[in-house]
Amino acid sequence: MTRFKHDLILRIVKIMDAVLVTIPFALCWYLYYAKRIASPFYAKGDYLVVALFFVLFIMFGRVYDAFLMSMYRISEIVYAQFLAAAVSDFIMYVVIWLLSKHLPNILPGVAALVGQLVLAAIWAQGAHRAYFKTFPPQATAVIYDTRQGLEKLIGQYGLDGKYKVVATATAAECIENLSMLDGINTVFISGVHSHDRNIILKYCVENNITMFVIPRIGDTIMSSAHHMHMFHLPMLRVGRYNPQPEYLFIKRLLDIVISAAALIILSPIFLATAIAIKATDHGPVFYKQTRLTKDGKEFGILKFRSMRVDAEKDGIARLSSGEHDDRITPVGKVIRACRVDELPQLINILRGELSIVGPRPERPEIAAQYCEEMPEFSLRLQAKAGLTGYAQVYGKYNTTPYDKLTMDLMYIAHPSIIEDLKIMFATVKILFVPESTEGVAEGATTAMGQENDDKMTV
Repeated sequence: MTRFKHDLILRIVKIMDAVLVTIPFALCWYLYYAKRIASPFYAKGDYLVVALFFVLFIMFGRVYDAFLMSMYRISEIVYAQFLAAAVSDFIMYVVIWLLSKHLPNILPGVAALVGQLVLAAIWAQGAHRAYFKTFPPQATAVIYDTRQGLEKLIGQYGLDGKYKVVATATAAECIENLSMLDGINTVFISGVHSHDRNIILKYCVENNITMFVIPRIGDTIMSSAHHMHMFHLPMLRVGRYNPQPEYLFIKRLLDIVISAAALIILSPIFLATAIAIKATDHGPVFYKQTRLTKDGKEFGILKFRSMRVDAEKDGIARLSSGEHDDRITPVGKVIRACRVDELPQLINILRGELSIVGPRPERPEIAAQYCEEMPEFSLRLQAKAGLTGYAQVYGKYNTTPYDKLTMDLMYIAHPSIIEDLKIMFATVKILFVPESTEGVAEGATTAMGQENDDKMTV
C-alpha cells in the first residue's frame, strides 16, 4: 500500500471519529439549548454552532494526541478523546452561556459528554484493532552508536505491532553495508554522529525509507535557524534566544490574567490545603526554595510544604526519590499526587519571577551538578522558567536530564504563543495521570546524561 493511500485512509477514519463525537453535542444543541437562547438561530446559525464544536474537537484532539490509534494504547486514546471532548464542551458551554444571557442548565451538556465518551471508546477500540489488521508491521531497523536499546523501548511502549525490528546495527556497520536497509520501511537513528547520520539519511530519502532521529543538542539549536541568503549563498543564521517584543508582551499579559484568575478560583483549595498542613505537624504552610530563572537569576519559588520541616537538616540539596521518599508527609503525598503543592507558584507568576510556560526552574546546587557533566544545561537559562513546560508535558518521571534539556531547547528554539497555549492545554492531560517510570534505553541511566562533540550518553 502506498503512503498516500495509507495517510488518506487514516485521515478518513479520524474525521469519522470527529463526526461521531460531534453527534451527541449536536443532539444536545438541537433538542435543548437551541430552543433556550435569547435570540434563537435558524438553520445556518445552528450549523455554525455544531461546526464550531467539530473544529474545536479536532484542534484539541491534536493537542492531546487523541487520534493516534497506531501509537497509543486504547485506554490512552480514550482518555485523550475524553479530554478533547470535555474541553470542547466547556468552551461551547461558555458560548451558549453568552448566547443565552443567563447560566444554562449544565446537565444536558454532561449527558452529551457521557455519550461522547461512549462513542469515543467504541471508535478507539474499533480503529485500533482495524489499524493493526489492515496495516502489517513495518520492517524496521535500529541504527545506534553511543545509545543502545531503542528496540526494547519499541516493545515496552506497545509499538511492536507497528514497527517490527528486523535489524539492529551500529552506524559503522550500516555505512559499510547500506544495502542492509533494502526492504526496510522505517529506520530509527539513536545517538549517531552527524557525519555518519547524514550518510544514512541521504540513503533513506533516496530509497523512500522513513527515518526517525533522536536529536542531539546541536540539532535542536540548529532547528531555530533563520533561513536567508548572503553572498548569493544559502545561509542559516543561528543566535541566542531573542523572541519578538510582541511575543514577550502577550506572554506576560497571559501570565498576569491567568495567574490572577486562577488564584481567585482556587482560593478554597489554598485555604483547605493550608489548614491540612498546619493541622498535621504545626509547621509552616509554605516552603520557599531558591531556584534559577532567565540568565541565572535567583528567586524564591513558593510551594505548599509536602516534606518534613527537617527534610534537609544537613544542608545538602537532594532530589526527591519519588512517592516512596520517607521525608514526604501524609498530607504531602496527597497534594503531590494532585499537583496541589505547585499552586503557590501562581504568586511567583504574578510577580513576574516565573512564567506559566517555560523550562522548569532548577535549584542552583542541582544545576551546578548537571553542568559539571553536561555544560549545555545552562542553555535552558536563555528563557524565563515556567510552571509547566515542554519537558514536563512530554517527558516522563525518569526521562534523563539530557533528554529533558533537549525538549526544553526545542521549546526555546521556536517561541510561539500558539505553542504556549498548546502546552497549557496539554498540561491538563498529565495532571490526572500518575508519574510514569517507563524504562529508558540502555546507556540512559547515567546520573546526568551527557554529550560533547565526540560522544553522547543519554
